[in-house]
Amino acid sequence: MRFLMVGAGALGGYFGGRLLEAGRDVTFLLRARRAAQIAKTGLVVQSPFGNLQLPSPPHVLAEDIKAPFDVVVVGSKAYDLDSTMDSFAPAVGPNTVILPLLNGMKHIDRLAGRFGGECVLGGLCMISATLDDEGRVLHLNDMHGLAFGERAGGRSARVDAIAAQFAGAKFDATLSENISQDMWEKWVFIASAAGLTSLMRASIGDIASAGGQDVALAIFDECCAIAAHNGFAPRPAAVERGRAIMTAPGSTMTASMYKDIVRGALVEADHIVGDLLGRAPAAPSPVPSVLRTAYVHLKAYEARRAREAA
Repeated sequence: MRFLMVGAGALGGYFGGRLLEAGRDVTFLLRARRAAQIAKTGLVVQSPFGNLQLPSPPHVLAEDIKAPFDVVVVGSKAYDLDSTMDSFAPAVGPNTVILPLLNGMKHIDRLAGRFGGECVLGGLCMISATLDDEGRVLHLNDMHGLAFGERAGGRSARVDAIAAQFAGAKFDATLSENISQDMWEKWVFIASAAGLTSLMRASIGDIASAGGQDVALAIFDECCAIAAHNGFAPRPAAVERGRAIMTAPGSTMTASMYKDIVRGALVEADHIVGDLLGRAPAAPSPVPSVLRTAYVHLKAYEARRAREAA
């Protein structure tokens, strides 16, 4: 089975590197700058689960793709998805499967609209990783999970085949028979944490120390209610875990969106927070909710960033 890993950033570099380490047939789709960097240093992964250095990982530029791949794994940021789809389009044939690892759900509609819904699986990953200034993949926590499955539920020959390829690689792969539910539960948590820590410019622990647990629970419960309105009410275990994490005293956790704001980078405001807010039922009160306030805050950041860049 031939895998095309779109990019060799934090996600693609980690999971693609682990698959290569396990002897799988993986090619990275790279931009010219990243290709030149890897040509000098190789693909380097530093992880609590063991470091990895691949001197010459197989890679290709978009203009050099000559034939379809079996599986295209996509882990780009949502704001780059249009150009990313253009780059890997030549790799998609009639039997290609696309496995996206983005947060939220809007990307599913965009991928399905471009390539057809039948070829798009559901997927998510649970990992904290980043690239350093030298292009090394730094794995920052003890999670490296990847879940995938048919969006309609159940199993199929193609996801069983992917599961067989993932087996033995040094990450936690889960073939989920309810991946849409899993994706919604992760979306609820990511939107809550991103909205809260970005709005407050603070960690979960600092918000708790300020007596802000009620605000944290308000945004989390609001996101849960939106998921329920769309037919994906989070399961009790997910609710219990989310409420505990969102109010944990002393926690240093901040969302990656908060980190992006701190360094003045682009954020996925519309994809993660705005799209969820757009799926909410009509508000019973004219008073803006915490999620709505967080979204306006993110859009104001985007407006200021765009103005300063002009």
